[in-house]
Parts: sequence; C-alpha cells; structure tokens
Amino acid sequence: MNYKGYKQLQYEDRLRIEGAMRTGAKVADIAREIGVCKRTIYYEIKRGLCVQQREGYIFEEVYCADVAEAKYQENLRAKGPDIKLGKDHEFADFVEYMIIHKRFSPGALLAFIEEQGLVFNTHICETTLYNYIYRGDVFLELNETHLLYKGKRRPAPEERKEWSNQPKGATIEDRPPEVWTRQTFGHWEMDSVMGPVGTSAALLVLTERLTRMGIVIRVPDHTAESVVRAMDRLERKMGKHFRRIFRTITVDNGTEFSDCAGMEKSCRTKRRRTRIYYCHPYSPNERGSNENMNRILRRFFPKGVSFDEVTPAEVAQAEEWMNNYPREILGWRSSASLFAEYTQVA
Repeated sequence: MNYKGYKQLQYEDRLRIEGAMRTGAKVADIAREIGVCKRTIYYEIKRGLCVQQREGYIFEEVYCADVAEAKYQENLRAKGPDIKLGKDHEFADFVEYMIIHKRFSPGALLAFIEEQGLVFNTHICETTLYNYIYRGDVFLELNETHLLYKGKRRPAPEERKEWSNQPKGATIEDRPPEVWTRQTFGHWEMDSVMGPVGTSAALLVLTERLTRMGIVIRVPDHTAESVVRAMDRLERKMGKHFRRIFRTITVDNGTEFSDCAGMEKSCRTKRRRTRIYYCHPYSPNERGSNENMNRILRRFFPKGVSFDEVTPAEVAQAEEWMNNYPREILGWRSSASLFAEYTQVA
C-alpha cells in the first residue's frame, strides 16, 4: 500500500508498534493502524531491534520503542552542516573562559570581540553561539547552566493590586511622565537584596533608569534607619551634585523604605534632596531595571550566601563588573561610560 502523505514516526507511534508486536500483529496490520507503508514499519523494526533477557537466562532480539527513539534523535543531531567552530580551539577556549569565568553573555562576548578587534578563524552570530551552548556537545565545560537567562518566557502580566495600606509618600502614579520614557537622566530605582533567614546584613541596590548605572551599598541590617544612613553617606560623597544626579527614586513598599521623609531630607542642607515614589504592591515590573540588576548580582552572591560574611570590597568588585559590562540595550556600551557622559554634561 502506497501512502502519499509522508510523515515522521513519533515516540507515541513507536510505543504502539512495540505493543502490537508483543501481541503478534502482522506488519501489514501495524502499517494500516499507524497510517504508513509496510516498508516504513520494516525500517522502524530494524532500527529498534535490541537483545533483551527473558526468564531463565534466555536472550531474545525484540523491538524496543526507547531504543528506536534514541537512534532517531541521534540521527537528527547528526543532520545538517558541520559546526562552524571546526578545529578553532583558540576561539572555543576564549568563549568558555569569558562566559564561565568573566560572566559574559553570548551577545556581550561577540560585541566585546568586535570592539577589541580580536581576530579568530571562526565568525558566528549570537543565535549560533546559543545553539552550540544548548547542544551540550560542542564545548568541554560550557553549557546552559552558565547562562544568566535560560530562555524562560515572561509570565502574563497580573492584574494590578491596590494598596492595602496607604504608602508613606507619593505613588508611582504621581511620578512625572518624563520618568516613564527613560529619556531624561537622574531617575533611579531602589531595592534591597537580603541574605538567608537568621542573617542581618543586606545590599541596597540603586539603578539609574536611563544609563542602567548601578550603585550597591552593603548595609548592616534590613531597616529604614540603615537605608537613610546609607543615603546620607552617598549624599556626603557626591556633595552638591547629589540633587541633580538623584532627581527621583522609585521604591517598593518594603519596611526598609517606610521612612519617606528621612530618605527625601538632605543631611547637608536639611532641604529635600530627592523625591521618593512608591510602586504598586506586588509589582516588581515597575522597577524592571532594578530587578534585572538584582538578578545579575545573584551571579556573584547566590541565594543562601550570608551578607554578614561578604566584605565591602567584594560588593565593590561586583558593582564595578556590572557597570563596565557591555549592554545590548545601550548599544553594547557600558553603563559606566554612558553615566560619565551625562554627569559631565549635567
């Protein structure tokens, strides 16, 4: 029987073939049931033959759906042209070193190679590099676990929840329209990163919305007093430039940000040094840049790490790496270089 509608056998079809053969069904009947020609079934049986042990040390050659599926998937991976890496071990070693040890993303790595004028025998695009990493058989050590973003889809936006308790200051709905557009400099987002239960120290993380510049400050505890003292130190460090660099700061409704007046009040002039705006409850997307920076910080300080044991020098090292990392959203420039331009102009 000749079937014009060609199709590949699926794993479910192989299970049906295995079950039919155990009942002693004929090849013609199996082909008719699956909807393929007899020759396809003969080829499939040959592919899945393996020796299995029966009772009494009796060995028998039978068809196994799992064996057939494994060979089918192996043949699929062998299709197509050879990988472009070839024998360019220098490029492969460089890719592994930069992604595993320097924490570069594939896109940032390729941009870095082009910016630095590095020359290799291999030239591939970002998509191809991602495919090689996900294959798992191209690099010696590099695999998908070394990537920060692993292809997770964004969840559907949840319905906005209203405040159960009134925020301590102005809400995000009162924020100037220019902040939403990310076209003006000096608007920040702020959050805290906590350690495991039973520890005290935390990280206060600020992110500038336009340049994505980050400031990470280690605080001794997760309290409003520590946040205000950290902002006071930051203001004294920046002096008179603080007010034009920190025009607004958007925070969530955590207890560490409950002292709105203390965060807004200058420690130098006793006037307002910035303007604080509060997000809606359970809406981290309203501080998207800040949440992304927190996620990147976790590459240096994974969950479970106690910030009581982390030194300010280690925090400064992570901050320096993030701010000098090439970002696709900035045209593969770093936050530090872009921030320097705006602070010089300001």
